[in-house]
Amino acid sequence: MNRALTMLYLGCPQWSNTAWKGQLFAQHCQQSQMLARYSEVFNAVEGNTTFYADPSPDVVKRWLHSSDEHFRFTFKFPKRFSHDSALQAPKQELTHWLELMAPLFSKVGSLMLQLPASFTPTHLPRLQHFIAQLPKDLHYSVEVRHRDFFTKGDSERALNRFLHQHNIDRVCMDTRALFAVSPYSDAIIDAQQKKPHLPVHAVALGERPVVRFVIAALSDEYQHYYQPWLAKIKQWLDEGKSPYVFLHTADNDGAPLLARQFAQDLQRFCGYYHRAVEPFPGEKHQQEQLF
Repeated sequence: MNRALTMLYLGCPQWSNTAWKGQLFAQHCQQSQMLARYSEVFNAVEGNTTFYADPSPDVVKRWLHSSDEHFRFTFKFPKRFSHDSALQAPKQELTHWLELMAPLFSKVGSLMLQLPASFTPTHLPRLQHFIAQLPKDLHYSVEVRHRDFFTKGDSERALNRFLHQHNIDRVCMDTRALFAVSPYSDAIIDAQQKKPHLPVHAVALGERPVVRFVIAALSDEYQHYYQPWLAKIKQWLDEGKSPYVFLHTADNDGAPLLARQFAQDLQRFCGYYHRAVEPFPGEKHQQEQLF
């Protein structure tokens, strides 16, 4: 495996969470410092924030300068494009958003288009038109949630063929561990209501496959669900791809610990080292306070 050409990008669905103080972050870590501290451990993050609201130009610049040089964001296209306008928003609106985010493009691993379950195979021409409007020098990934895209039939083949032709990755969403438990908390109830429960198709149609792995909580059984992903990540790395893997819990309070466990298991499985296997800054700070 050529370490100079391949890299695992590992992270969580967010970079800021006060529940991570004393764990990923030191207790005194301010919210304004969290992205910088997060990027010292993980080298990627899901940019879910842009799904709901546009950042200001000043915030875009702050994100750029607050993250590690080799850090990568996977910002989502805004919901107004993927859901509200069903991929039919005026081109100038899309252009405006791309111009807003442009200062960060050097740190964007992938721009993720998350489509709702209402996006059916009959809407594939809309996706093709939307993609045709995007800059050619960026990487993209698409997540679909309609069941007809998971039957290995003509609809799925047509989608995969289009994505592969344009070097666009199809997001692999794995929620099996989340739905394997009966909901026993508000966070799990909420997650099971919002997250899709669909077959897992582990495909790499481009050079930067994206995996979103979701569990209920760290106290539940989950490791055997991601064991096959260890072999798949090794395969993709061996093929020269750079996979992006994001680990979720229902409330995301335990997401950094889950991501570290994944990194440790991957290292045991194939020897791949990711710095997330090391003790977190918050843990080291607490240890130092004891002496």
